[in-house]
Amino acid sequence: MRPLYLLLGTVVLVVIVADIIWTTLWVDGGSGPLSGRLTTGVWRGLRVVSGDDTRALSIAGPLILVLTLAMWVAGLWAGWTLLFAGDRTAIVSTHTGEPADWTGRLYYVAYTMFTNGNGDYTPTAGSWELASSLTTATGMAFVTLGVSYVLTVLGAVSEKRSFASSVTGLGERSEAFVRAGWTERDEFDGLDLPLDTLSSQLDLLADQHEAYPILHYYHSEQPDRASAVAVPILDEALTVARHGVAEGEGPNDTLVENARSSVQSYLQTLESGFIEPADEVPPPPELDRLREEGLETVSDEEFGRALADLQERRRELLGVVRADAWQWPPTEGGEADAVDA
Repeated sequence: MRPLYLLLGTVVLVVIVADIIWTTLWVDGGSGPLSGRLTTGVWRGLRVVSGDDTRALSIAGPLILVLTLAMWVAGLWAGWTLLFAGDRTAIVSTHTGEPADWTGRLYYVAYTMFTNGNGDYTPTAGSWELASSLTTATGMAFVTLGVSYVLTVLGAVSEKRSFASSVTGLGERSEAFVRAGWTERDEFDGLDLPLDTLSSQLDLLADQHEAYPILHYYHSEQPDRASAVAVPILDEALTVARHGVAEGEGPNDTLVENARSSVQSYLQTLESGFIEPADEVPPPPELDRLREEGLETVSDEEFGRALADLQERRRELLGVVRADAWQWPPTEGGEADAVDA
């Protein structure tokens, strides 16, 4: 017996299996320790290497997903190989009767994990026969969990981009979003249904980001399909509707507060991941754009006081934008840069 190999193999298997279960089955746990370090490392490396090139960053999500699966396969393969190396005679060749060398062990573990074996090697004792059965079981379990995980993540990515398109379809900046809900009857009835729908979508998106943090790294090539752009646009529009439009003239207060609560849940989810608030406050919405359309607004001074109370929240929104390698949500004539508070 070679206890060092037995110990190393057991430790590797426990760590890898725990990481797989943590990442795929523990909804409130986020990514496992190994998966989390891998995803953040790849994302940061891509940002440095690509210089935040949008097209290059668009491969981050798929690349991280593939590398995560590869890490799990390699970990299970290495763990079982080390475990079988714990006894020099654990596996022998059916042709020569000689104990398997390292190449033979790697070969045996590989086909045992994903098939029933081809008979070139065989375990020599009951305990190693049981270990071989467990090798096959972990391989099959990994395939099942891996496929389910991939399908769930890809479905969540589609929902994430659908939410972003729904927001930016109403306006690519907060003032345009608010104007889109202004009807010919000088009312905000046009925002009631969108706000209700977007709140539900954002609640789901927050839950998905908490369960599958890899969603943070699925970067869209177009800003109008990026949730990191859409959420700040939505929240800034809610700020305008709540504090910028004259009292009694804005959309339904209940729907506005419900939507703001959904945004806050989303921000709290990202805070537990890799998002940090920006050091400065982004540019304020321009009420003049609404006044030009005939909407009654509060004074700039009153609106400025309201924004002063929301500085921390708006810094968090800017942090979301920058963490996904975007600038502050696009304006109708370009992109707005952040300004100092």
